Amino acid sequence: MSKNKLLKSLPKYFLRRAFSIVLSLLLVLTSVSISSTLLYQSHVYADATEYDATTVSKIMSSTDVFNLKSKASVLMDCDTGVILVESNSSEKLPIASITKIMSMYLIMEAIENGKLSFDDFVQVSEYSYGFGGSQVYLKPGEEFTVHEMLKAIAIHSANDATVALAEKIAGSEETFVSLMNEKAQQLGMKNTNFLDCTGLTDEGHYSTANDIAVLSRELITKYPKILDYTKIWHDTFRNGEFSLDNTNKLVRHYSGTIGLKTGFTTKAGHCLSAVVKRENLTLISVTLGGPDSNTRFAETRKLLDYGFANFESMVLETKNTEVGTIEVRKGIEMEIQGVVEEDVVVMLKKGSKQKIERHLNLEPFIIAPVEAGQKIGEIVYKLDEKEIAKVNVITDKAIDKASFIKLFFRMVLEWFGLGKNDS
Repeated sequence: MSKNKLLKSLPKYFLRRAFSIVLSLLLVLTSVSISSTLLYQSHVYADATEYDATTVSKIMSSTDVFNLKSKASVLMDCDTGVILVESNSSEKLPIASITKIMSMYLIMEAIENGKLSFDDFVQVSEYSYGFGGSQVYLKPGEEFTVHEMLKAIAIHSANDATVALAEKIAGSEETFVSLMNEKAQQLGMKNTNFLDCTGLTDEGHYSTANDIAVLSRELITKYPKILDYTKIWHDTFRNGEFSLDNTNKLVRHYSGTIGLKTGFTTKAGHCLSAVVKRENLTLISVTLGGPDSNTRFAETRKLLDYGFANFESMVLETKNTEVGTIEVRKGIEMEIQGVVEEDVVVMLKKGSKQKIERHLNLEPFIIAPVEAGQKIGEIVYKLDEKEIAKVNVITDKAIDKASFIKLFFRMVLEWFGLGKNDS
């Protein structure tokens, strides 16, 4: 090649080389960025919720309900709070997005107290926008209703929506977390400590299977409206542009599932609090620290199958049922009816109802004045000599004290053999 031709070709050569180098760098940087993001999410944020029916079935067939692979578990009856099965239920463990059960509790409490309504708009802040992992990709300045945000949390486990609602209620996530810990103490969750409202923190942020079962029960019994959200299998966000699929795959794959919340980080493992209702029995299953998503769902199903197969909920007494009368002395009326103070519901092993002994203990008399709802006795229920339930018997009305004249005429009538006929 001549010297002139070589000189003319040099600019094009260097241009092509420079373009090639820049393109290569862009590809490398993009690849690193994507890999870093995926690594970051998979190891910290992602709520991995794979569910393969064949794999779940195989795991269930080889699973012993009393020897699960999850680090901790609890099966609780929702009506009574009775623990049916448990393993390491008091061990403090990271709980990942199970945390959002408490966040949803405070959201529902704010709505109940009138501080918030489902139609209120929530503005997205720069802070809430910055949260990764499970999200609905909120943008700073956008506004969505509480109803829409709650759907994103309950169905999709959206971290950004959780933080946005926390800020709406308390002004900041930090203040909201203080409310979370305060509520935990009020509910008797003695082995729980929250550091955020999403569950993205592992170190120092923990709870136990028992505490989560207690919290789950409190949420669905006090604010059953939340189940309208947690039992949804599929919905959309942002006017249909973003698909919401429930991270709790049991909603679709296990009959009667109506809630509640999944969770996953590398340290927390695969966690699940599931609520299932069949006929008059509602069970809560909590598993923490599962080795993989399919095992989490399989072990939860195994626990629930055991509960529904072996236990039944029994109503032994109904509130305000009349159970007997007692004498009223010095009152304008001479006797009063005793009624059951509240429903008596017990969780029993199937086939044991016929063995229950009922002992009614009433006071022989009561002296006027008598208040409505005053205790005059109790009913004790025993199974195999062990007390399984107890309820107060109370008065069904008030009775004033009789005047001296009325008491005098009543005494005269009794002298003449007219017994306790009232004058």
